[in-house]
Amino acid sequence: MLLINFFKTKITLAKEKMTKSKEDWKKILSETEYNVLRDEGTERAYTSTLNEEKREGNYYCVGCNNKLFSSKMKFDSGTGWPSFFESYPGAFETSTDFKLVYPRTEYHCAKCEGHHGHLFDDGPEPTGKRYCNNGIVLKFIPEKIS
Repeated sequence: MLLINFFKTKITLAKEKMTKSKEDWKKILSETEYNVLRDEGTERAYTSTLNEEKREGNYYCVGCNNKLFSSKMKFDSGTGWPSFFESYPGAFETSTDFKLVYPRTEYHCAKCEGHHGHLFDDGPEPTGKRYCNNGIVLKFIPEKIS
């Protein structure tokens, strides 16, 4: 399905969606989490404790527990937000946003459609990608990664 409007071109993939009302989201998310995940806000750079997280484990969506990244995909981009060069397959859907006038690739959780950040082409090998993620909408679980 391709849906086009003035501000975004949304590309969706087939995956079971989780839906909640605005009121239900406000019951389970903090005000800051809600602002980022549901209203496409951005947390201030260098405010997330996950930016410095170095343990082995996985990163999940705070809204729906969808597995998004492993610690093996993480790198220090120097931007002040947790950054990853790859995500788990099918974790995200992308759209193009023009909020800063120029087009940027925005990514949302494929399960709950929550906003996580923007995808750039200035990351390290092997992908050259940088998923610049708001740490407030990530949940880190230390665990062995196979």
